[in-house]
Amino acid sequence: MVTRKAELRARLLAARAARSAGDRTLAGRLVAAALAPRLARTPVVAAYVPTAEEPGAGPLPAALAAVVGRLLLPVVPDRGRELSWAEYDGRLVAGRFGLAEPPGPRLPATALGTADVVVVPALAVARDGSRLGRGAGYYDRALLLARPGTLLVGVVFDDELLDEVPAGEHDRPVSAVVTPSGGWSPVGRGTLRSPAAPGH
Repeated sequence: MVTRKAELRARLLAARAARSAGDRTLAGRLVAAALAPRLARTPVVAAYVPTAEEPGAGPLPAALAAVVGRLLLPVVPDRGRELSWAEYDGRLVAGRFGLAEPPGPRLPATALGTADVVVVPALAVARDGSRLGRGAGYYDRALLLARPGTLLVGVVFDDELLDEVPAGEHDRPVSAVVTPSGGWSPVGRGTLRSPAAPGH
């Protein structure tokens, strides 16, 4: 399992690094355009600030903040691997590992339990909802604090929605996936959900 995940991660990261700036810019616009209407009027959404190589880079935080009640973004701690959170108010600063984060008051890890929807980063998502992350375990720990029934949404490039990905017992599946070209798609048990947006 560990070897399979490592090999797949290496291949996916190499493919992301090879994408052109134009492809990334277009993907960022399309992901934001697909997610924002779906999550409009959702009271609390927890998301993240995509890096330059990730789908959604650029407009995603602002697009979500414009349509949801509160947008929580992760803060990587100076030590340990338990994410804190902060409410997005339009400002971002460089945090640990150079990742962008809100500069406002830090909320405890348990703040994720207030979210109605959690948008999670991924390197790949399978059609059964299995999610492959980067392997550091930050989101594996964080998602343990999400409320039961919280809608989890993965964001990947089109070719990162796969038939299967290696997953262990601790890996929390997502219920929907957003890709630049395909938009919003239910996966796994999420295929039984209503297509209506969570906040509607």
